[in-house]
Amino acid sequence: MAELIVTDVTMSYEGQNIIEDISIELHENELVCLLGASGGGKTTLFNVISGLNIPDKGRILLDGQDVTGQPGHISYMLQKDLLLPYRTIEDNAALPLLIKGEKKKAAREKVSPYFEEFGLEGTQKKYPHQLSGGMRQRAALLRTYMFSKDVALLDEPFSALDTLTKSDMHRWYLDVMDKIRMSTLFITHDIDEAVLLSDRIYLLTGVPGKITEEIMIKEPKPRRRDFNLSEEFLGYKRMIIEKL
Repeated sequence: MAELIVTDVTMSYEGQNIIEDISIELHENELVCLLGASGGGKTTLFNVISGLNIPDKGRILLDGQDVTGQPGHISYMLQKDLLLPYRTIEDNAALPLLIKGEKKKAAREKVSPYFEEFGLEGTQKKYPHQLSGGMRQRAALLRTYMFSKDVALLDEPFSALDTLTKSDMHRWYLDVMDKIRMSTLFITHDIDEAVLLSDRIYLLTGVPGKITEEIMIKEPKPRRRDFNLSEEFLGYKRMIIEKL
């Protein structure tokens, strides 16, 4: 059974449909990508899935429960890390627990074991300005994970990183997601990133945005380090370019 089911979602703004009849699924421990050009309605769809916006039509089901228009059930990480500059990395990561009413000491104790797993050991007492861009994104991902350990929405989480840092983050992300088994739906307009990270890719195209294709990436995980140089990788990339 799918953890997350989006059924026939349509959302409009000022009388114009932004997305139309969107139906997608996310299964346990799956990493699924929404791929499309900027302005195609991907972020609008995420706002609906997270409960920030109520769709004109359609439903959002999480583990069989209707959560349409109900924020607080699904983690949502925006493009920028949005770490609070006046809080330590430890307290930034623990913030979702504090918002839910946990005491600071208890929240810190709960988040502490994950610093090593997320490659953040030694940063607990540092502040965001003391970390590199890649490390800040790791901290933001840990904070997202602490909000909900089941399903996360990531809106272009690696787009602000330089090419070398992004490549390192991709390898790290695949490794850590396999360990913590969090189901992830992420947005990108980077075809290479989509093919490298995804189990499945939904192409969101047109105006209003519609799902026009679902593509399975059959390369097993963990993926070999040279997958992005292989003929299989290039074959997926050619197919997506033809369909966009």
